[in-house]
Amino acid sequence: MARLQFKTKCGICKKEWVVVMARDFPICVNCHLKQIFSEEVADKKYGFLNVDKSVYARSKFLRSIRQNYLMYKTLTEKQIAAFKKAVKELEPQ
Repeated sequence: MARLQFKTKCGICKKEWVVVMARDFPICVNCHLKQIFSEEVADKKYGFLNVDKSVYARSKFLRSIRQNYLMYKTLTEKQIAAFKKAVKELEPQ
């Protein structure tokens, strides 16, 4: 069964409208990008996270993986593989 989606204002800036599901925190793309780029990824093992902002702007999935890294300072092998696959699909040819 599909989850209901609804439109609400961003929970941070209160300016932009965002389509969210019931349990998601409403955050617009601009506010989310500010959060995930507030801290630089310095670990060489996770250097692949330093892709162009335009790629992050197109994918909420990629933003969530980078946010997970910033919170926990580690990623699983499945997260790394999924991130690399998604970046390969989203990067312009």
